Amino acid sequence: MIYIVIALKPEAQAFVDKYKLKKTKLNEFTLHANSEFMIIVSGIGVSNSQKATETLRKNFDIQEDDSFINIGICGANENHPIGEMIKINSSDEITCVNEPAYKGLYELVDMESDGFFNATQGLENVCMYKVVSDHFDPKSVTKEKTKKLIFNNIDKIMESVKNG
Repeated sequence: MIYIVIALKPEAQAFVDKYKLKKTKLNEFTLHANSEFMIIVSGIGVSNSQKATETLRKNFDIQEDDSFINIGICGANENHPIGEMIKINSSDEITCVNEPAYKGLYELVDMESDGFFNATQGLENVCMYKVVSDHFDPKSVTKEKTKKLIFNNIDKIMESVKNG
């Protein structure tokens, strides 16, 4: 099984639309699933991401060959074009911030990576896929743009996940 942690509803909606996923609830979280993968919508922030990831680990029989993936948008400097998909293997490769970043002090930023990586310690198959949504202009990011950015990268992300 591929367990996917996603912060925003529009990010999850891209998968729901493509794969016609079934919606359920687990505690306070929304799940979308099929026989291949399960998505949990965590909400924004480190603590939400960590809690959602821990909820999956506590409530499902996680197998050694299962994967935990975080998918979402990120801010990036001008070296990364809008729409670029970036595979991130550790928290050293992205800066996790507590609020939207408006200054280009970093290469890549998101708001969930630390919580996700903390909650997946000890697991083998863990990775993040971030899609560049803006160049430190978070006000330019809309629900529609977010969904489209993720939708446009789903095939590439899922191919990468399956190939390890």
